[in-house]
Parts: sequence; structure tokens; C-alpha cells
Amino acid sequence: MDFMPFFFDLKNRTCLFVGGGAIATRKARLISKAGARIIVVAPYITDEMQLLVKECHGECHFRKFEEADLECAMLVICATDDSEVNKHVSQVAQAQKLPVNVVDSPDLCSIITPAIVDRSPLMIAITSGGEAPVLARQIRSKLEVMFPSSYGTLAKIASKFRHIVKNKLTSGEQRLRFWQSVFEGPIAEKAFSGKISDAEKSIHALLESYQNLETNELSGEVYLVGGGPGDPDLLTFKALRLMQQADIVLYDRLVSDAVLNLVRRDAERVYVGKRRDDHAVPQQNINQLLVDYAQQGLRVLRLKGGDPFIFGRGGEEIELLAENNVPFQVVPGITAASGCSAYSGIPLTHRDHAQSVRFVTGHTKDGKLDLDWQSFLDSRQTLVFYMGLVNLDEICRELITCGRDENTPAALIEKGTTPDQRVVVGSLSTLSDKVKNEAVRAPTLLVIGSVVSLNSQLNWYKNK
Repeated sequence: MDFMPFFFDLKNRTCLFVGGGAIATRKARLISKAGARIIVVAPYITDEMQLLVKECHGECHFRKFEEADLECAMLVICATDDSEVNKHVSQVAQAQKLPVNVVDSPDLCSIITPAIVDRSPLMIAITSGGEAPVLARQIRSKLEVMFPSSYGTLAKIASKFRHIVKNKLTSGEQRLRFWQSVFEGPIAEKAFSGKISDAEKSIHALLESYQNLETNELSGEVYLVGGGPGDPDLLTFKALRLMQQADIVLYDRLVSDAVLNLVRRDAERVYVGKRRDDHAVPQQNINQLLVDYAQQGLRVLRLKGGDPFIFGRGGEEIELLAENNVPFQVVPGITAASGCSAYSGIPLTHRDHAQSVRFVTGHTKDGKLDLDWQSFLDSRQTLVFYMGLVNLDEICRELITCGRDENTPAALIEKGTTPDQRVVVGSLSTLSDKVKNEAVRAPTLLVIGSVVSLNSQLNWYKNK
């Protein structure tokens, strides 16, 4: 993080502008909306800037900058076309511990002005740290569409009830749940529709119902969410929404850091990661933890790599939840077979190569591969082995022994869909040696079949 975002209260406080041209005027428009008193020092000051200064009872000084100008300033904005002046203003302001922004010179700034989505009292600020301001403005444009002006109305309604809710709901968890119910349910829809009176009546009714609840009576729930194979852009909207409202998250090693970073920042995190023959928390204990946390009234996120119901043991986890009458939701994720193959240019099915696909586990509970190898011999079928790295030698050998052509294309995909993705391509007879030479590490996915031959032609991700 290059800059820490803060929001300044500038009402009736003095902001010094060094420079009075078009760029300074654009900044002054923004600063004046915050209620600041503006003082401008510059040989030339635009007519609009002079009008802004007059409206905020500020001052215009038609001369060069002097260090004494800083004496009454709380904030300094420098926007001249003289690099030496800009540098001097930055140095003396920072020497006096005054926040200073030098337009288009991030190296001279102690603060930067973001692109802003104004839904007062709700404010959204976006910055690129001065490195790509056009990109920040483009993101602001997208957010302008996502958050209509009615969000400001909702925020104003909520502000009327803030202290009332704080006094009547003493539990922080109760208050959190209450406000989430306000902002995510029918009350928000009433506010968005302009039915302010109805929205306020509904808030009163909801508050009364919450007052009659003890903290331990808040209903818990479990969200079994598929986090996909690693790229956070592959998450579903529902997955992201539940990740943002969970109180506690149980996650394992297959969940990428990029995905985990999208979980609500203040949610408690519990690592229950599992490696082959090394389970940080045994599966039966994970199942019980989900029940225990939910029965404490918490919203529990069980975040799993890929899809919970495809070699994710999600079925085992919700069985115990159902037995204990714990409410739960299951959110599918893009399974590793789909994500990794797509990012590797390997279609799982193709009219000229494969008309079916089979998902197979590459290791079992006792470590032995007791599979029906004879059923894997159809050359028109793609085989996908999850967790196939450890038993790669055996998988290739058994397929060849049982009759599959040793020249059948095969690929091992390491850390698929992530920036560290690698694809090792060979055949049943050569892949194992290639993988050893490449020092591949888990997590991996093994794809076997004619479709692998399309990798060199269709692999768009390697050129990103």
C-alpha cells in the first residue's frame, strides 16, 4: 500500500492554493464542495477561481508564493507550471508538517486527491497513487453507474437512526446484523424507490424485533462457497456477497491469497488446510466446527478451492449441518478441471477429439489407486485427474499397461488460472520425466487425451 486513504473534514478550514490556472480551478471546485475556505496565491487567477474564492469568503493574492502564506493553512494544493516553484512549495510545506498535494507530481506529494464518487454522506474514493489517474477515473465512471444517487438517500436515513440503534442494541454483533438487514433487504429497496417514510417505519419495526433478541439468539448460518481454482475474477457474484458478510471463515491451502483477500476484512480466519497425509484439522473436526460456530449465532464461511461438490468433500460437511438443523447455502465454484483447462488452451471436449470427459481423483484415503483402469481406454474421452501429481507415474503406467496408446497427449497444469500457472505437456510415456525435470509443485491437475494437442494453438493465457 503506497498511500493510506483518509477523509479530511475541511469545513471552515483554510486551504492554500499556489497557482490559479485551469488545473488549480478544477481542484478548487472539489475543495469548495467540502466547505473549505480557499486562499489563492498566484500572479494570474481565473475568473471562475475568483468567484469560488468569493463564495467561500476566501482571499486572492495576485503575486508569487511566500513561505509566510503557509501560516494559516491546513492543506496546501500546488498547481503551477513552474517545477522549481512546485518543488519549493512541497519542501517548505512538508517541513512544517502540512499535508501538500502537487498536481501531477506524486513524488512531491504527502497526500493525493482521489477520483470521487459523491453520494453524500456516502463517499467513494479511488486512487492509483498518482501512477495511472486515467484508470482511476475510468473505475470511478463504472462505480457511478453501480451506485445511483439513491444510495446517498439511504445513508441519510441510516444516519437518523445511528445513535438510537447504538443505545438500544448494546451488542456489536446485533448492531452489525441489524444494519446489514437494513442495507441488504426490502428497507433499502423502499429508500431507493423514494419511499422514505415507509423505509423509516420499517427500520423502527426491525429495531423493535432486534431489541427482543439476545445476542446468542441470533441465527447462525453456514455458507459453503466454491472459491474456484485461484483467479479471483472467476468468483460468482453470490460467492463474493457471502464472503463479504461472513463473521468467520474456514479456509484451506487451495484457496489463493487473491481470493482470500476478498473476504470481509474483520472476519475471523481459521486455517484448516490439508496437504496429502498432513491435515491441519481432520475432516470430522472441520465438520463439527461448522456446526459449533453456527450454533453460536455466527455466519460461517467455508471457503474451498474449486467447487465444493467436486472432490471438495462438501457433501460430508453439509450432512452434519443437516443433522443438526443448521441453515446452510451452497455456492458452486468453477472447478479446477474447467478453469485450469480453459486457461491452458485445452478444451475438455471437442467434436474432433473427445465427446466425453471424466473427473477422477488422483489419490485416495489410503493412498492406493484402486481404479477401473479398463474403463479409461476410450480414445474419444478426456480424463482429468485431480491431485494427480504424487501418483503420476502410476497413472501413466497403468493406462499404458491396460492398453491406452503411450503416445496419448497428456498435460500437467500447475497452479492453474494464477499468475504462476505452468503447463507441462507430453505424452503418457514422457510426461512423468518432464514433470520431474520441471520440479512441479502442487496444486496440479492432470489432463489426458487428444484435446491436449490443441494446447499450443489455443493457449491464450500464456500470452497475457
